Amino acid sequence: MINNKKIAVVLPAYNAEKTLKSTFLEIPFDIVDEVILTDDLSNDKTYDVAKEIGIKHIIKHDQNKGYGANQKTCYNKALELDVDIIVMLHPDYQYTPKLIHSLCFLIANDVYEVAIGSRILGKGALKGGMPLYKYFANRFLTFTQNLLMNQKLSEYHTGYRAFSKNVLKSINYNDNSDDFIFDNQMIAQIFNEGFEVAEITCPTKYFEEASSINLNRSIKYGFGVIGVSFLYFLNKMGISKNKIFQKKIS
Repeated sequence: MINNKKIAVVLPAYNAEKTLKSTFLEIPFDIVDEVILTDDLSNDKTYDVAKEIGIKHIIKHDQNKGYGANQKTCYNKALELDVDIIVMLHPDYQYTPKLIHSLCFLIANDVYEVAIGSRILGKGALKGGMPLYKYFANRFLTFTQNLLMNQKLSEYHTGYRAFSKNVLKSINYNDNSDDFIFDNQMIAQIFNEGFEVAEITCPTKYFEEASSINLNRSIKYGFGVIGVSFLYFLNKMGISKNKIFQKKIS
């Protein structure tokens, strides 16, 4: 805990057998109270490794539902456990768990309700081996999103995020896509509700076992990102309403 606020790390996992233990062992348990892992019907021994290393809350989907659906299960479980701060961390060891302190203290001290680790602040992305086409696509998409959403984030595409309980209770994340576009829908919902987002510099590592999507899915993702930003713009202008931006009913 920090300031009597209960903290959970959620791990949306798919084929993370080779990297899960390394990720788990770096989680700072001096402040983290709960770890929740959802296995999206992996083809490897992710579930077995999770049990072996002692993760208390393990949920295994009975079918492969997708990256977004995996996060939904994680967040729903975290709210069920009534935690105050939720950190979403990929278990592929691409992001270091050592930044959990920094992300959580921003929220626990009531400075921000959302904090993300940015690979673009500084030189973390290219230094860590991000492919050039991904880097330039990230920069182009982020520039376009900032224009349409009237924001100034350094990137929208990081998989390292922390939220207060209040944020998750305020947005309709369960109405979002079950695919990779879920992350951007969630950021749009957060801005739509008036929350501000803190960013901290985050190193990253690209290696064979780290998860990544192929070129075709990257292109689909890119068009989806622009689509979400246009929906946000139209919603803010009062031109068109979308269900993901409706007020959440408790």
